[in-house]
Amino acid sequence: MSVIIIRYKKTVRNLLCRFFSKILKDIIVKIDKNDKKKQFKTAKTVRFNQKTLTNSRSKSKINSDTKNNENYSKRSRGHILEKKELTRGSGILLAISSLPSSYGIGTLGNAAFRFVDLLVDLKQKYWQVLPIGPTSFGDSPYQAMSAFAGNPYLIDLDNLIHEGLLSQNEISSYKWGNDRTGIDYAVLFENRYKILRQAFGRFRREQEAFLKFQMEQKDWLEDYALFMAIKHEHHDESWERWEEDLRKREPAALENSRERLKEDICFWKFCQYEFYNQWKALKEYANTRGVRIIGDVSFYMGLDSADVWANQELFLLEPDGTPSCVAAAVPDKFSSHGQVWGNPVYNWKTMEENGFLWWKRRILSRTKMFDVIRIDHFLGIVKDYTVPYGAWSASNGKWLKGPGRKLTNALNEVIGDCYFIADDYGGKTPVPGVKKLLDKAGWPGMKVLMFAFDGDTANEHLPHNYIDHHTVVYAGTHDNETIVGYFHEKTEYELAYLYEYLNISSKEDIPDALIRAAYASTADIAIIQMQDVLKLGNEARMNAPSTVGLNWRWRLGTEQLSEERRTWIRNLAAVYRR
Repeated sequence: MSVIIIRYKKTVRNLLCRFFSKILKDIIVKIDKNDKKKQFKTAKTVRFNQKTLTNSRSKSKINSDTKNNENYSKRSRGHILEKKELTRGSGILLAISSLPSSYGIGTLGNAAFRFVDLLVDLKQKYWQVLPIGPTSFGDSPYQAMSAFAGNPYLIDLDNLIHEGLLSQNEISSYKWGNDRTGIDYAVLFENRYKILRQAFGRFRREQEAFLKFQMEQKDWLEDYALFMAIKHEHHDESWERWEEDLRKREPAALENSRERLKEDICFWKFCQYEFYNQWKALKEYANTRGVRIIGDVSFYMGLDSADVWANQELFLLEPDGTPSCVAAAVPDKFSSHGQVWGNPVYNWKTMEENGFLWWKRRILSRTKMFDVIRIDHFLGIVKDYTVPYGAWSASNGKWLKGPGRKLTNALNEVIGDCYFIADDYGGKTPVPGVKKLLDKAGWPGMKVLMFAFDGDTANEHLPHNYIDHHTVVYAGTHDNETIVGYFHEKTEYELAYLYEYLNISSKEDIPDALIRAAYASTADIAIIQMQDVLKLGNEARMNAPSTVGLNWRWRLGTEQLSEERRTWIRNLAAVYRR
């Protein structure tokens, strides 16, 4: 009897186990299905609608059809974008304008190709350049007159000779400046466009390649060429000083200008055609030799730009075109009054309403120009620091909330095979939310060794504090003094921690020790300015923030890397797997 009872209990227990097991299995399946649906919904990205791109004022349109989607931004269950792994390597920061040239400024010509060869010889994988857009007052590449156009100053004149558009005698008849180690922008402004107009006079504008280029770049080229033509007619006055009908882009006024300035409009298109062709040739050459180009993209636009004029609703402007407020930087150790940049601030509400269409178009165009895109002033996506228009000091500014993840998500939709680097440096008082946004976006941030040695062993810029390899380390940037210049005035007391950390004993050892520390770090990419590779002083400084007149002028002169120096850099790249 007891045996029967035991068997009965076992049978009941087994039946109950099977019953509850089935219920539990069904629940798990349902949970898993729901989870997969959520995951799919999250992971599902949109392909940018090319037709929508043709209208800068249209609403952003997202194609949700999975058959047409391209997985530009795969998201995890935690809603954090997967990090796009950069190839471990090293590179050199050198502006195109800083290349040697006989015509006053570095160009996309032979010297650029020879610099690629130098990078290959030094076993470098990256070439970082400064923004390549056309510059205005102050000559800053971060105050460009277009987010899409290339700088006509960088068009190589020797290539125009090869095309049969210019002669050597014609080029030599102009003055290009007497200093081969600096740029005379006044001379360039006076003569560069004159020689380009001579070339344009011989250019066959009916050729198929030129017509095709105009169609491919129509979205921005039409507004840019019209803007430059009107600007030239107004003796280069800023657009907010033009007649009201042109300032407000009245259709009749624009059509009248298009007809009246037809020849000049074509000239500005020609300049972009030549620039784009020369850039394409340089990038293809670099890529075939294993060198990737890191392009810098300024966060803000200059007020006197085609983009602000053509898209006034996307910026915080008054009815007369003047900014409601302008971008600035908070006071810090570099400037007690802060920095007043003067750029108009974005109207994030309007931009969000149209799906950040202008930003998507901008980044999509840069993916064709660069292999890696560095977003300057990344913290502006979180918060904008602003001051009233006309303010001389940034001491009394205020913060405006940025779009945050809404914008980074939008940009990740169009980045494709390209990569982002975020300039996330926020000084001594980092902006809250920047690091969190970086993590969610999946973009690497920056470390700057020049800021690392304040005696605080927890300083985030010290190599031993790098959380992972998903970052880019710089010895210094274009906004800093050179390494030699920065440490020259430091006392031995101030340098005590640096000496101990780098295991050196004199200032003369600092440049090479910092370069070695960058290479030895876990950072994916180590970038060194060319000035620091050459161990130059502040005479070679590229930019001093909050100053106008002497910046962006430095060029490579006769300085050459000795074979001993080349061997040292090659060895560093090999030893530290760069």
